Amino acid sequence: MKPTDSWRKYLTDYNEGLGLVYERFVLNDFLDALRRRHQIGSVLEAPLYGMAGVSGINGVIFAQQGVPVTLVDDQPERLDGVRRIWAEELGLPADFVLVPPGGWNRLPFADRSFDLTWEWAALWHIADPAGLLRELVRTSRKLVFVAMPNRLQVGYWMRKWILDREFFTAHDESWTDMGRIRCILEDAGLEIIEEGVLDVPPWPDTVMPAREVLRRLGIHSSRLEARFSGESWQWSTMAYYLGQEPDLRERVMRYAWLDQAPLPWQAKAIWAHHRYLLGRVP
Repeated sequence: MKPTDSWRKYLTDYNEGLGLVYERFVLNDFLDALRRRHQIGSVLEAPLYGMAGVSGINGVIFAQQGVPVTLVDDQPERLDGVRRIWAEELGLPADFVLVPPGGWNRLPFADRSFDLTWEWAALWHIADPAGLLRELVRTSRKLVFVAMPNRLQVGYWMRKWILDREFFTAHDESWTDMGRIRCILEDAGLEIIEEGVLDVPPWPDTVMPAREVLRRLGIHSSRLEARFSGESWQWSTMAYYLGQEPDLRERVMRYAWLDQAPLPWQAKAIWAHHRYLLGRVP
């Protein structure tokens, strides 16, 4: 497992790209629906990274509703950067907890400490994914939510074989196997109550800016590069949270017709960027 430091850029540069902003808004809607439906009163996100772009802001939707949020990281510099974003930029409270890189199998929380424990796309970034899954079950008193990239969709295979081969030599993609994850969660005592997909926009999931995709594909076009760069191609969830672009969500969510379509999740799975499991603690 080879760590990357791309997160450093996004501690100060909040321009994430259209795909990431869309992903956050769809996830926000899902998490807020969980909060309302299950009366979620406390949340643990571990790790706070996994999604590309700005680390540690997936839990903002909870904090905005007054729900206490706890965020866990194994990198002190990143944790300090996320703490600054929450305090100085967002002005929202959260608890920040540092664990050693090998400590994901023993989180420093008592049993049944949180109503919801969850992770997003992070299992293949840590040293002991199975240990973390068991800890998410142990520390929850209501729900556990686990999501990973969907290896069925075309963008995943573009990334694996063309755009980002190095990533897949350094990360164990068996942690995208939802059947494997389900077995670990159920063995830990979790009752799976829902399985599905999230993040189903009309573009493939390459996990990199469009301009970088063009470069790696060897496509050299000043017109296309200009289309996907500059002031006209600035996409930032933080700008929405800070009230700088109040219409951003409306502009981005016009692409959510497939996410919102009343189709079985299995039909959406051929294009969805993420799959998830939701479980209940007995």
